[in-house]
Amino acid sequence: MSTAAVPVRTGQVLADLLPSSRVRDAALVLGGAALTGLAAQLSVPVPGSPVPVTGQTFAALLVGTSLGAGRGLVALALYAVAGVAGVPWFAQGTSGVAPSFGYILGMILAATVVGALARRGADRSMLRMAGAMLVGEAIIYAVGVPYLALSTGMSATAAIAAGLTPFLIGDALKAALAMGALPTAWKFANKR
Repeated sequence: MSTAAVPVRTGQVLADLLPSSRVRDAALVLGGAALTGLAAQLSVPVPGSPVPVTGQTFAALLVGTSLGAGRGLVALALYAVAGVAGVPWFAQGTSGVAPSFGYILGMILAATVVGALARRGADRSMLRMAGAMLVGEAIIYAVGVPYLALSTGMSATAAIAAGLTPFLIGDALKAALAMGALPTAWKFANKR
């Protein structure tokens, strides 16, 4: 086994280190959608909120960052479309459109944005990764909270109280995990 470093170019994401092919891209997209669906099953109801705490946002941001903008967008769009069509892989084994569906729409956009940031090196250091995760989380809430308010008739204040505030500590923990995971993966890739 060679000890030479993997040549890492600006503009690469982790998925680009695998041999390129359409089969690879299809497998990565399917795997990203499936990972998000599995992570959504790690779900804890939040009293007073129709939105549970899940591993779904962590998976969506991880998928976007590791696959890049294009594949991340397609993976999360596939996740959303399949869930609306009846695949029971939204939080708590549900499917269809619910008041929390806006967060899924936000995840599609967030995966795309963090994937684009990763192509610019945001996944290479803990500090830049923290910034990318904060941007991704902000996008998810910027879409999810207004959708929650509109779909339930909640006021903006009530939607923030039910759909944002209870999740901030958990999201900080998820961001910390991502901050360690992706830069570490790059370090291992560079040692191969």
